[in-house]
Amino acid sequence: MTGRFPFVITVASEKGGVGKTTIATNLAVYLKALREDLPVTIASFDNHFSVDNMFAIGGTCGTSVAELFAGHPASELVQLGEYGVQFLASSRQLSPPDDDQGHLAHLLNTSGLEGVLILDTRPILDYFTRSALLAADMVLVPVKDRPSLVNAASLLQALKLGGGDRDRLWVLPSLVDGRLRLKEDIGIRDFLVASAQERGYQVLDTYISKSPKVESLATNLSSRVYPVLTHARSTAVHTQFRDLADFVLQKLDEGREPSALRRVRPLTDTTMPPGLGRRLVGECPLCGIPAEGSDPGYFHDLRSRRQGFFHLACLGKLVDGGMLDPLPASGILVVRFGEEDFLMEDFSLEASLFTLSGDESASDRIRFERPEPLSDFLQAMTGRPPSELYRETLLLFWGESPASGYLSREGRRHLAGLRRRVMREIALR
Repeated sequence: MTGRFPFVITVASEKGGVGKTTIATNLAVYLKALREDLPVTIASFDNHFSVDNMFAIGGTCGTSVAELFAGHPASELVQLGEYGVQFLASSRQLSPPDDDQGHLAHLLNTSGLEGVLILDTRPILDYFTRSALLAADMVLVPVKDRPSLVNAASLLQALKLGGGDRDRLWVLPSLVDGRLRLKEDIGIRDFLVASAQERGYQVLDTYISKSPKVESLATNLSSRVYPVLTHARSTAVHTQFRDLADFVLQKLDEGREPSALRRVRPLTDTTMPPGLGRRLVGECPLCGIPAEGSDPGYFHDLRSRRQGFFHLACLGKLVDGGMLDPLPASGILVVRFGEEDFLMEDFSLEASLFTLSGDESASDRIRFERPEPLSDFLQAMTGRPPSELYRETLLLFWGESPASGYLSREGRRHLAGLRRRVMREIALR
C-alpha cells in the first residue's frame, strides 16, 4: 500500500480531445470496483465539470478544489460520490495561489487522504498541470496521434525540471481506431507504441479504443456522465479499463517512494507561531526522517523563508572529507549557489562555516557525485524544484539547545541577529 501518503495519479496531456477525462473518471470507478476497501478520490483542475457530473449524488456539490489550494485539508473537502468514489468539486474560479509549483505536493502530505488520488488536468501546461505533475507518483499521458505524442515531451521536461523521476511517466495509446491503417499496413496503435518507444517513453501494454458507445456516455439530454463499467460492458473498452486498473493496482502494491516533493512533510503542530506552519518542515531534508533526538539543527532558506530541522549527523556526512570536517559542536553553515552551479560537471555548492558569534572559520565546496542528490537536497531545503532556483542562500544553525527554541519569539529575534551578522560578514568579503 501507499503508507502515509495517497498514491497520486496525474492524467495529463497538452492536447485536447485525447480522452484524458474519460480515462481519469473511469479509472477511478474501476479501481474502486476491483478493490472495494481502497479509498479512491478524484479531482479535476479543468472547468468542464465532468467529474461532478459523473460522481455528484443528487446533483449537489460542496466546497471546491479551490479550497485545497487555500490550505484546507483534502479529507475535509472530499465528498462521497456515486460508485463509492470520493471527489472534490470542480471550480470555475481556480487561480494560482502563489508561484510555488510544489505547493500541491506539500499540501498532500497533510491532506489526510488515503489510497489513490486521481488528478485530471487542463490541456495546457499551466501552474495547476505542473503542480499535478510534481505531486504525481504516476503520470498517465494519453496519446491518440503523432501531435499528442510530440507534446508529451513538454510534460516530461516539466517533470524532470521539477525534480521528478522520468520512470513515473507512462504513455497510454488512446482513442485508437482499429479500422485505420497507415502506410505499409501499420495500425495506429502499433505506430504510437513504436514511436513512443523510439523516444524513450514507457508505454502501457494496454490501450483505450475509440468507441461510439463510450462517447455517447457523456453526450445525452441530461448532464449526467455514465461510466463504462455500468453502461458499456459489452465494448472492448471495458476490458481495456480493467487492464489499466490492474496495472495501477500492481504499481500501488509495489509500495513506491512518494514523489520527491512529498518526501518532506510540513509540520502541523497547532502551537506553531502564526505564519510558520506552511513553511516549516519537520523532517530532515538530508535523509527524510523526522529530525528528533538530542542533536537536531535548524535551517532557514532566505528567499522562500522555508524553515525546519535537520540531523547534525546527516550534515556531518554531507561535509565528510572536506575542509569543513569535522564540524564543531556549534556553528552556522552558509550554503550559497546560483544557476551556474547546476551547469558544473562536479555538482558542487559553495559553503562557509561561521561561529555563533558571526566569525568565519572555514570555507569549502560541498560536492555531490551525481546531480540527483544535489537536486533532492536543494528541493527539500527550498521547497522549490531546481528549475525555479536562481541565486539562493541557505543557513544551517546548530548548537543551540534546543533547536526548537528558534520558534519562540525570542528565538526568532536571536535568529534574525545571527543572520544579519553572518550576511554582513559575507558582504564584506
